[in-house]
Amino acid sequence: MKSWSYAYRDRRNKKRDMRRMWNVTINSGCRKNGTTYREFIYSLKKKNIALDRKVLSTLAKERPETFKKIVEETKK
Repeated sequence: MKSWSYAYRDRRNKKRDMRRMWNVTINSGCRKNGTTYREFIYSLKKKNIALDRKVLSTLAKERPETFKKIVEETKK
């Protein structure tokens, strides 16, 4: 019975942990391009660029040149 409650709890914690990992990856990519995570996310919302954190994290890891273009677009 206890294993069910742990499984239920950890399914929710997994979502929290993944979002935290995405934020760290995005922050790392932002720092390489001369901005901070906070400024970058604020600029995305201000410019109505609708990309979620999972996509941004993937771009920062696998396609840094594309991520750099997004960062440059938010700095304008």
